[in-house]
Amino acid sequence: MYVTIASIEAADFIGFHPIAHLWVDHMVIPAIKGIYVVVQPSDEHPVFLEKGSGGFFKQEDPNIAVADLTDQWIEGCRILYVGKAGGGSSQATLRSRLKQYLDFGKGKPVGHRGGRLIWQLKHHPELLVAWKAMPNGDPRGEERQLNEKILKCYGRLPFANLKL
Repeated sequence: MYVTIASIEAADFIGFHPIAHLWVDHMVIPAIKGIYVVVQPSDEHPVFLEKGSGGFFKQEDPNIAVADLTDQWIEGCRILYVGKAGGGSSQATLRSRLKQYLDFGKGKPVGHRGGRLIWQLKHHPELLVAWKAMPNGDPRGEERQLNEKILKCYGRLPFANLKL
């Protein structure tokens, strides 16, 4: 499950833009609610950084020990992080939420600690971001379902999802 980009596309995700590209032009991301994933583009084992590029929001260090990153890694699962935008009382859109996430990854003190382990991967600029727009759906429920599928298949949540 989710071992190829084609399998993620088959789950109705689109985009698949490298983080480095979205840092330059995030306007390609739709301004609508939905869910998004950060995807490992290759089978290469990652190089973990002791100190990543994530921002220190409220003076909290976003980094964890390399040994813990290694323990968190799931061989074979291309989806490294699942996030949501909108749903419930949130008015966030994929564009606004991913912009926060990307800014956090540039070291800005932004309130988006979810998925922070991504920024301790040496190749994080090459990771792909894909999304599923859900104008009439429930992003919270969809995010939970996707995380539960990955948990059932691999015995744990995606690499950078630290809780359900």
